[in-house]
Amino acid sequence: MAGTVKKRAYDSPRRREQAAATRAAILDAALTLFEKQGYVATSVAAIAEEAGVALKTVYAIFGTKRGVLVALRSRLVRGSDDPVPVAQQNWFRAVLDEPEPQKRLSMFAAAATALKSRAGAIFEIIRHAAPADPEIGAMWAEFMRDFYDNQRLVIERFDADGALKIEVNRATDILWTINHPAVYHLLVVERGWRTEDYQRWLEESLNQQLLKSPAAAE
Repeated sequence: MAGTVKKRAYDSPRRREQAAATRAAILDAALTLFEKQGYVATSVAAIAEEAGVALKTVYAIFGTKRGVLVALRSRLVRGSDDPVPVAQQNWFRAVLDEPEPQKRLSMFAAAATALKSRAGAIFEIIRHAAPADPEIGAMWAEFMRDFYDNQRLVIERFDADGALKIEVNRATDILWTINHPAVYHLLVVERGWRTEDYQRWLEESLNQQLLKSPAAAE
C-alpha cells in the first residue's frame, strides 16, 4: 500500500549483539561477586550494580539469582550456552574414540584440566552454597551424579580394550576421587600448583592407579 512505512525488524543483529553483551556482563559480575563473598551473601541488586545494568534487566534475563548461577554454570562447564551434556560434547567423545589407551589417558587429563581451569570457581561456589539452599543442593547433587556417570564411561572404555588393571566399580571410584574438582581446587588454588603440574600429576596418578603396563596389556 502506498505511503506505508516499513517497520524496522525488532530482532536485528545489533540488538542481539547488545543482548549477548549484557548477558555476558551480568554473568561476569556474578562470578566476581560469588567468588569474593559467596553465593548466599550476594544479592541480585549487587550483581546488577557490578554489571552496570538495571535490576529489572537481571530479572528479565535470568528470572532469579539461581537462574544466574545456572546460566553461569552452563557457560563455564560447557564453554558456551550450548545445552548439550558433557558426555555428548565433542571433546568427551574424542577421548572415548581414541583407540590407544595411553594417548586416551593423556587426552582425558588435558581435557579434565582445561575444564576445571575454566569452571573450577563455579564448582566451588555451588559446593559451598549447597548446604544453605535446597535448590542449589539439588543442583550440586545432580552435578555429582553426572560427574560420576561420566567417569564411569571413561573407565568402561578402558575396560573394553583390556587396559584396566582393577575392576570397574573400584576404578570409577578412584577416577571420581582423583579427578574431583575439589582436589583441583586444593592443589591449584590453595597450594598454588601450576595447571600444567596438576595435569601431569593427574595423568601420572591415574596411569599408576588404573592402567596395566603396556606390556601387560598386550
